[in-house]
Amino acid sequence: MPVLLSIVLPVHGVERYLPRCLDSILEATPAGESRFEVIAVDDRSPDRCGEILDEYAARDRRLRVLHLTENQGLGGARTAALPEVRGEYIWFVDSDDWLPDGTVSALVDELAQESKRDRPTDVLLTDFVHAYPDGGTEPNPWRHVLVGSPLVEGATAAEHPALFQTVMSVWNKVFRREFLLGLGVSFGRGFYEDISVTYPALLAAERLRYLDRPCYFYRRGRAGAITSTASPKHADAFAQYDAIFAFLDRPDRPGRPVPESLRTLVFDRTVRQALNVYDTPGLVPADRRKDFFRRISEHFARHRPAGYRFPGGVRGVQYRLAARGARVAYAELRRTGRLPRELKRGARAVAPAVKKGVRSSARFTAYNAFRRLPLDEHLAVYAAYWHRGYACSPAAIYEKAKELAPDVRGVWVVENRARAAALPAGLPYVIVNTPAYLKAMATAKYFVNNVNFPRTMVKRPGTVHVQTQHGTPLKAMGMDLKDHPVAADGMDFDLLQEAVDRWDFLVSSNPHTSEHFARAFPGRYEMLDTGYPRNDRLANAGPAEVAAMRERFGLAAGRTAVLYAPTHREGQGGYVPLLDVRELARRLGPGFTLLVRTHYFHTGGPGDLAAGEDAAEIVDVSAHPTVEDLYLAADVLVTDYSSMMFDYAVLDRPVVVFAPDWEEYRRNRGVYFDLFAEPPGAVTVDADGLAAALLAGDPEPEARAKFRERFCPWDDGGAAERVVRRVFPVRG
Repeated sequence: MPVLLSIVLPVHGVERYLPRCLDSILEATPAGESRFEVIAVDDRSPDRCGEILDEYAARDRRLRVLHLTENQGLGGARTAALPEVRGEYIWFVDSDDWLPDGTVSALVDELAQESKRDRPTDVLLTDFVHAYPDGGTEPNPWRHVLVGSPLVEGATAAEHPALFQTVMSVWNKVFRREFLLGLGVSFGRGFYEDISVTYPALLAAERLRYLDRPCYFYRRGRAGAITSTASPKHADAFAQYDAIFAFLDRPDRPGRPVPESLRTLVFDRTVRQALNVYDTPGLVPADRRKDFFRRISEHFARHRPAGYRFPGGVRGVQYRLAARGARVAYAELRRTGRLPRELKRGARAVAPAVKKGVRSSARFTAYNAFRRLPLDEHLAVYAAYWHRGYACSPAAIYEKAKELAPDVRGVWVVENRARAAALPAGLPYVIVNTPAYLKAMATAKYFVNNVNFPRTMVKRPGTVHVQTQHGTPLKAMGMDLKDHPVAADGMDFDLLQEAVDRWDFLVSSNPHTSEHFARAFPGRYEMLDTGYPRNDRLANAGPAEVAAMRERFGLAAGRTAVLYAPTHREGQGGYVPLLDVRELARRLGPGFTLLVRTHYFHTGGPGDLAAGEDAAEIVDVSAHPTVEDLYLAADVLVTDYSSMMFDYAVLDRPVVVFAPDWEEYRRNRGVYFDLFAEPPGAVTVDADGLAAALLAGDPEPEARAKFRERFCPWDDGGAAERVVRRVFPVRG
């Protein structure tokens, strides 16, 4: 049987990691699988790597070992293996990483199909997962650029240039051997050795494809990794850049013609990478930084495309300064957001861009200026749901603070004028990125939000940050998502921890929440075991308010109002109904009204709501801004995994869980308890069961009582007051 795939494995100083890598390739595939081979290159490893390779090769004929007499580095080791490969495709795997179970077999099956095509794929890009020293994982942060793109079926780089936003490393790319060897390119020496191959291959390929399957665990944070190592070898990147543009300049260059737009894109990417290396603390040694910046300037002079236009804004100013070799001015711009006056006077070549850059960075400059003002001890900034408006626990805290701490004035942050127009009359507000917003964020003593403020808004010493969150967690949250890459979907856990470190108080809705938030959001904050302020209204609501809400939604006396509110499902993008609401309406009949509310992440909706004369009325309430109004109006809640079930339970009204995909959801998202074992009421998995539960009226009062005892012990109507008295200077 012909060899379809050759895995090239350079090995040096990875004795600790090598067995896992080899096992993931060899043991996870059938012993008789002969459609692939492994060429391992012992790059004169100083530890037992060579012996380990020989031991594995003695047990498995699919592994062949080359022992080099001199250390060649990653690039040299890969090059040494190429004459030995027999596969139709080549995959370069790093020996400190490993592959998910079943990867090699699945990949070989994929390549077997490719080999039958009239125009086989030149480069197959695979999905991957980042793996961290603490055992956590993070999905491919660039997956969104590839999923749903033309690359899924097959395309060229010119047809999907966003490809160049993704990682340019070699380990997530499988190359057709004939195509790769025909390019006439080679791996470089030293750091960044693979980009002199990946860029030309992507540019020249007649057909690129993306396989949306995680095929690689890339180890992050390992000691010795170039992304965290201070070394003069970071300057090796410039030799690789030269090799990329030498390929583009070759008159006999193989493959597709490369449009000038792609050349410009590649040039921008190399400049951005070089400046990122320069800007990252601890990478370029202090005594080499001046020379490194000079090399960036020389890179501009050598490879800048004809007719090249600098980017706009501050980035364009940075590029112009780098092109001129103006290192001092570049450092000043990075530090303060503006250029020194004396440098601006002499910078004629960059004057237009400096003016444009200063205009575009005016917000940053103004914010820094406002930060030099004293903290305003009497100012609190409030926000909710990424500046969508006046809502949730921040709104309840705002109202109670006006009563108990009137010396502290509150201001709300909203994202635009349309949001501002929807605010309650007379509510103080600022709009994002306006001078008033920047001043408020720079000087406020108190921050109150149910999500995180932008990380660009620095928390000053003395500022008090109250994080309220916005739901009791059934599903895994925060750091607990490291074990659930589908749900995490590009989540940056380092940035999350940075945000958590800014919190002074975290509001908890119940003991269950306190237990899991403490682990999901590890930090030095004080947990406020107060209950959710937003639920005070539910606990305090009387018959008059309930009647007013029913009237607001046109609910006649005697009509049963069912609030259907499914949650967001990761990986599905928008509103993907698992329930045919029109069919449910027909089953329930005209004595019911269905209030349908999609998750606020979704821009789509339930669509056609006409169900017929003998059916329940269906009303789309997705755009209604205050969910507590809907709670009060509804006689029963139907949901799946939404935190709404915990809030609605405060009212002690029936809750029906409709969860036909529970096992899939639990597997993908991760959950903190078994909803089927500890439900808030009746649990159903199909439309028949749901209709029966709703027609029964109140089928599971005992389950609701147990649920309320566990999740609603602090919901006595006084949560907002408890928060305000702990955080703000109250009178009396």
